[in-house]
Amino acid sequence: MNFEPLLIIELALLGLGTGFLAGLLGIGGGMMMVPFITIILSGRGVGPDLSVKMAIATSMATIIFTSVSSVRAHHKRGAVRWELVRGLAPGIILGGAIASLGVFALLKGTWLALFFAAFVSFSATQMFLDRKPAPTRQVPGTAGLIGAGGVIGFLSGLVGAGGGFVSVPFMTWCNVAIHNAVATSAALGFPIALANVVGYVISGQNVQDLPPYSFGYIWLPALGVIAVCSVLTAPLGVQAAHKLPVKQLKRVFASILYLLAAYMLYKGLMGS
Repeated sequence: MNFEPLLIIELALLGLGTGFLAGLLGIGGGMMMVPFITIILSGRGVGPDLSVKMAIATSMATIIFTSVSSVRAHHKRGAVRWELVRGLAPGIILGGAIASLGVFALLKGTWLALFFAAFVSFSATQMFLDRKPAPTRQVPGTAGLIGAGGVIGFLSGLVGAGGGFVSVPFMTWCNVAIHNAVATSAALGFPIALANVVGYVISGQNVQDLPPYSFGYIWLPALGVIAVCSVLTAPLGVQAAHKLPVKQLKRVFASILYLLAAYMLYKGLMGS
């Protein structure tokens, strides 16, 4: 698998776009990255089962870098609820480890593609509906936060996303202001990514037919190019989040997610 210029351009554009979205909407970019990395790997001869798994793992690895970049910009604005990060992080690490070390390795890539399609469709629908929480609802206590963190970390590990698709709706459901929820979600991306990446590397050590420059399930060329480019644009997304009509942008983004979910559904059905 050569480092041809077209491959670098494809990965760079993907990194620039997902970095911006990570800062803008508080997502790690995984919902955008996974389908596109799957397409790129499939076009270079990687089988359907392995291409989906590697796309999920590589997407998650890039979130380590995107999260650090975007959370610094959010923190400067005082938008991160660090007490929520501390409350959710233990459950996130546990849930992520269970997903990436156990369930991820056992499931076929085609099933992961179908699960990804279903979850992205659900996330897109939630963005469209933009439901308002009951005004009396509050953030749960320590046990509730650990439990919610476990769910966020586990689901993130299965779909290769930074958890914003679960954590932002959860926090807004608990009456956390949307800008605080987006900023806090960006901060949560780091423990989510770190816990899952360790699992992907360990569980992918003995996998056959990995393409060159793989580290477990992680494809290093994509990680390198996307990480560099996404770090450049994540702060720009943060700036835009505090100026643009995020509600309308979410609906546009949800429309894109439906298309990507349709592709992953097709990938899953064709491979099953």
